Amino acid sequence: MQRLRKDALLLTVCLAQFMVILDISIVNVALPKIHESLGFSDTGLQWVVNAYTLSFAGFLMLAGRATDFLPRRQVFLVGVALFAAASLGCALADGQGVLIGARAIQGLGAAVISAASLAIVTGSFAEGAERNRALGLWAAMGGVGGSAGALLGGALTQAFDWPAIFILNVPVGIAVLIAARRLIPRQSAVAVERKLDVPGAVLISGGLTAIVYGIVRTDTLGWGSLGVLVPLALGLVLLGLFALVEGKLATDPLIPLDVFKMPALRAANLVVALLFAAMFGMWYFVSLYLQEVKGEDALVAGISFLPMTLLVFAGSASAPKLVARLGVRTTLGIGMSLATIGFLVLATVEASSAYEVAILPGGMLAALGTGWSLVPATIVAVKGVPPEQNGLASGVVNTSRLVGGTLGLAVLTTLATSRTNALVGGGTAQLSAMTSGYRLAFLVGAGLCLLGGAAAVTLLRGRAEAVPAAA
Repeated sequence: MQRLRKDALLLTVCLAQFMVILDISIVNVALPKIHESLGFSDTGLQWVVNAYTLSFAGFLMLAGRATDFLPRRQVFLVGVALFAAASLGCALADGQGVLIGARAIQGLGAAVISAASLAIVTGSFAEGAERNRALGLWAAMGGVGGSAGALLGGALTQAFDWPAIFILNVPVGIAVLIAARRLIPRQSAVAVERKLDVPGAVLISGGLTAIVYGIVRTDTLGWGSLGVLVPLALGLVLLGLFALVEGKLATDPLIPLDVFKMPALRAANLVVALLFAAMFGMWYFVSLYLQEVKGEDALVAGISFLPMTLLVFAGSASAPKLVARLGVRTTLGIGMSLATIGFLVLATVEASSAYEVAILPGGMLAALGTGWSLVPATIVAVKGVPPEQNGLASGVVNTSRLVGGTLGLAVLTTLATSRTNALVGGGTAQLSAMTSGYRLAFLVGAGLCLLGGAAAVTLLRGRAEAVPAAA
């Protein structure tokens, strides 16, 4: 009976984590419908993605700290309730601002769920084989959620329109709440003397949002305008204040800056940020290309993503064996090289290209390269870190992934839209101009992956080659 109860507990928290990861990818296929329904501009549409990931990234570390000294059961329940309520708000949104605001609240709920669910897993299962099995299933939700997002998003959007992708979370969230109240044991506060670094979370979220907003505005205002320079300057000031708070003022900092004194950790975070700056753009632009240029419906577009998302999962699953055989640095170099080649293939796409010519092979290479890069980068990030800071190091890597993806998407979208508008203004046909913008984004994505690969090969030289068997 005890084993059945533990399995039910694990299923409950894994379902919640699946829901969180699903909502990063499920919106991509629905973007053209949202674009048409709510009248988003080409650059404004990215905020449907960015509002979620920025909030998720900005509050992930704060949520992780909260689970250290607040009862994890209550933290988890609050996160699920917030996520489900925000999802309903997204589904009912009748304007751009309402949808973006609800997505930001949804991202906050996602951060709380992700941190609390991991803490519940580590605290509920005995160290050793039992915990390793539980952690493996929890981590697999990332691959499953990513793989299911495109297909499920396409099916729901095609059958019921875009609000359905958000309504899905409401009954799932209610089911998780009911099960969690029965299965997660009550727990008293763990470390009440610690303080939440709310100012740190607000400063980093506000700084990143201001910078992304400034970048997006360059499409219509130009880099030298006050409408661009002011938010960029404000963002830099807020990030500077964040560094000051974390380094000097916070009694229990969100991200202790001492952790960045480890060269391998710095290198790993740089590689992850560059990789996902490119990858967020790939999912975004491939979705738009398939539906707005090729005219595919949402379901076909979702199915078209399936080989790529499955390869991310397969690459992540096979990466530990590759690391054991070749070492971290070599595996990371191979992964980033594959991703670079994949983006170069994507950059050959034309408005008349068949899916099998550039999108499928390029996307599959980039996806496999991502799987073979993320795992060794994470191994590097936690190798040599004191045991009591392993969670912190992993959280920093996840934050780098979301922040890099958000900033990268802002830059790539701005470049692609500027290229498209310039060509349309010069008389180029709309579909050809859009495809040219996407090609530029893929080419810049290849450059980002190339930089990440160079950073991995040079900055990790002589470091982290020997990998423990448990990695």
